[in-house]
Amino acid sequence: MALFDNKETKYTLFGILLALFLGALDQTIVATALPKIVEDLNGLSRYAWVATAYLVASTALVPIYGKLADMYSRRKIELFAVVCFLAGSFLCGLSGEFGPLPVLGDGMNQLIIFRAIQGIGGAGLFAMAFIIIADLFPPAERGKYQGFVGAVFGIASVLGPWIGGLLTDHGGAIIPGIAGWRWVFYVNVPFGILALWFIMTKMPALLPKGEKQPLNYVSALLLLGGLVPLVLALQIDKTVYPWTSPLTLTLFGVAILCIVLFSYRSLRAANPILDFSLFKNKVFRTSNAALFFLGAAFFSIIIFLPLYMVNVVGVSATLAGVALVPLSLGLVIGSIVSGQLVSRYGHYRYWMLGGLALLFVGTLLLSKMTPSIHYWQVVTYMLICGLGIGPSQPLYTLAVQNAVDVRQIGQATSSSQFFRQIGSAVGAALMGSLLATSLSTSFSQKMPPAFQHAMGAQQPSANRMSSTGGSDIGTSIDKSFEQTYQHIAQAVNSSNQAALDTIAHNPMLSSSLQQTLQQPVSAEQLPAIQQQLQQQAKQVGQQVEEAVRQAFNRGITRVYFYTLFIVAIGFVITWFIPEIPLRKSNQEVPAVAH
Repeated sequence: MALFDNKETKYTLFGILLALFLGALDQTIVATALPKIVEDLNGLSRYAWVATAYLVASTALVPIYGKLADMYSRRKIELFAVVCFLAGSFLCGLSGEFGPLPVLGDGMNQLIIFRAIQGIGGAGLFAMAFIIIADLFPPAERGKYQGFVGAVFGIASVLGPWIGGLLTDHGGAIIPGIAGWRWVFYVNVPFGILALWFIMTKMPALLPKGEKQPLNYVSALLLLGGLVPLVLALQIDKTVYPWTSPLTLTLFGVAILCIVLFSYRSLRAANPILDFSLFKNKVFRTSNAALFFLGAAFFSIIIFLPLYMVNVVGVSATLAGVALVPLSLGLVIGSIVSGQLVSRYGHYRYWMLGGLALLFVGTLLLSKMTPSIHYWQVVTYMLICGLGIGPSQPLYTLAVQNAVDVRQIGQATSSSQFFRQIGSAVGAALMGSLLATSLSTSFSQKMPPAFQHAMGAQQPSANRMSSTGGSDIGTSIDKSFEQTYQHIAQAVNSSNQAALDTIAHNPMLSSSLQQTLQQPVSAEQLPAIQQQLQQQAKQVGQQVEEAVRQAFNRGITRVYFYTLFIVAIGFVITWFIPEIPLRKSNQEVPAVAH
């Protein structure tokens, strides 16, 4: 089949890619608007839950969408996912407009609930894209079209932060009285309606190949009962709820129990949500194992890079975000080019291994960074990583689809996406804990004694430093030294030598100033003392700034060092993925690889 030789196929592909683009864009566009959202809705303490609600829903429902795609019309399922996503988007935009609501609570709670509804639709947008492409194109030609899916993610990751910032800052001018951040959600509606039109009018029904059977609702509930607490346990703030906290352990316990019961049920049910016989297929089990580690590696690379750029390289938050653009650009190029090459020459495993080798090189360079590194060096490293990650977007899914029975294509495809997302959640949680531990150790060892005393009980936690980069520390130090001067001036003006002697024992003061205060001090000496204190505050601030740079450099490069092992494991697993000739049509029986 030549590229876009059929109008129906062309319009269908455009419709699902547009819907997928909205889902991918939503993951980055909302992050930019969140600070303004929590300010308007007074929900700083629930900041993380806006993202967590979406992630939990969009991850847990992926396997169920895959099963439904094997049982019902793909078009109906895609329509449901788009409508659900648009409804969630519109409701998110309305959050808090009418004040607190019964059951839903205040505006922030409304937003969290509506983000979960968005996530229910988003899970379908991601899962169904690869499934529908598998219906439209045979494996021998599928790679070049699935490469566009990776390109959509890359473009969305570039445009998302920019559009989010633009709408948040200037969206209020569109319709006076409507806050700019609400357009971050409303912008999905017109494009979503366009995608709906293409899907409703141009997309064929794409009926499943197997017999239609009722959904196993018990298995579905057990699966959700296992995945929801699992993702929550991984995502909750470990500085508030450590790995050994009762809440975290309870969530993991519930997750394990439900997953065990789900597995037991699936092995005995006539129509399981996930057919465990798929794991007998070597391509399926090795590809998904590799995707788990690649998901962990990918997230470990991208989520800590902005922290590094702000706190070590010293650039603005905007430039830190721009540093991720080359990774997205490399991902787009790697995804499209690898898909085209596989469709032309076959041998998908070689291109996977080549991409992982390149990713290993890029991650190795990131792990060797020093505080003196230049901005453009980091940008180059991210481009290399993007080119290495790119082939993983289309090729692992293609390998799985090519190896399984077409009657199970939905389950097999959604499983690939699911293992990648779970790997991302696990990687982010583990590497986040690693970074927090490293920062806490560095802060306790490297911060100057004067800083320790100046901050007192309000010393920042590693979590706070990770969020602010120490941007408010200089202000706190200046304030502490200014308060000390006020106490000295008060003691001098009241001729209270006992108070001066007490102040002289303050360990944050220099030894020369301590000696000065132990002698009688006149009012004429106060300007010189104030100048000394200001000079010392500046000195301590510089020492703290350098300690922060060193701590973040050590912590984040350590994360990248361990990410190297994750990439290496993914490479080794990929080496053992069987190379099966790509089928020329969807009617062919796949070769079996055990």
